Formats: sequence, structure tokens, C-alpha cells
Amino acid sequence: MANSNITKRALASALWELMKEVPFDKIQVSHICDRCGMNRKSFYYHFKDKYDLLNWIFDTEFITFAQASKEDTNIYNRIEWIQGICNYFYENRSFYRKALKIKGQNSFSEHLREYCLPLIKLRLTYLLGDDGADDFTVNIFADASMCAIERWLLDKNCIPPDQFVSKLMLFIRGSAAAIQRELNQSN
Repeated sequence: MANSNITKRALASALWELMKEVPFDKIQVSHICDRCGMNRKSFYYHFKDKYDLLNWIFDTEFITFAQASKEDTNIYNRIEWIQGICNYFYENRSFYRKALKIKGQNSFSEHLREYCLPLIKLRLTYLLGDDGADDFTVNIFADASMCAIERWLLDKNCIPPDQFVSKLMLFIRGSAAAIQRELNQSN
């Protein structure tokens, strides 16, 4: 297992370096293998393709974030958790900008969404109960969340994560307050 992780990390490091130099769609498995001095057989023993490697990089980085998410229901800790995720994406934005530009089958955007769906469902179930966290609601929230993150990271003038989270929280609080006012007026 230790050797497997060493190999996977070497391949991940090679892909990370290559993505600094060329677009993802121009990178071939042979380029990754050449960069870290491995053969294609070693690559395919660990990964199906370069998309699988890209997703593995994300997954291994986010295990810590996901674990923290499952255990904490305090809103201020949740905001801090979101801030941590945004800090990570911002610090690694050149890598994730290229990853987010991948479209179609095996896209990173879809993988990110699928990865976050259980976390979003867990949170919505906590907030709204089982009935309020149906597939429709979870999907709408996931789409909005993923779109916001992608738009933020892909913007050529990507604002710092603390500003992004601050604007996001201002929007959420303001919208919730406005909806509550409207509901109170209609009653």
C-alpha cells in the first residue's frame, strides 16, 4: 500500500507540473510517465486514464475537508470550513482553472459535483429534514454551488477567497431576510 501511494503521488506530481506548462487536453499519459520516469503499465495499474488521476488528486486533497464537514453542524464552523475550501482552490487556482475547463465525459466539474453531492445532502438534511432534502433540492443547491465556485475561479480577476466568501454570505443572508420579509407581509 505504501509503494502504491508513492507511485500515485509521483504520477500526481508529474501531472501537476505538466498542467503548469500545457493545457490538460494536450497532456498524454506518456507525458506523465516520462515526467516521473515510469512506464505506462505502472500508470494503468493505478489509474484508468488521466482523468482518473486528476480526480484522485482532488479526492486525496479533500478527504480532510469532507471529514470535517460531516462532523460539524455549527454555522460559524461551517463558514470557516467553506473558507478553507475556497483558500485551497484559490492557492491552487492555476491547476483547478485548467481542470475546470475540461468539458464532456470525465470532466472535473462533474466529478467535483458528484463528490460534493453527499456533503450537500447531509447539510440540507440537517437544515431542512429528510423531506426538504429531496433530490430536486439537493441538485438545485449543488448546481448553484458548483456554478458559483467555477465562475469565481475562472474569472480572470478572481477575487481573494475571503472576499468571495464574504460576498456569498452577504447574498445568502440578504436573500433569506428579504424572503422572510415578503412572507411576513403576505401573511
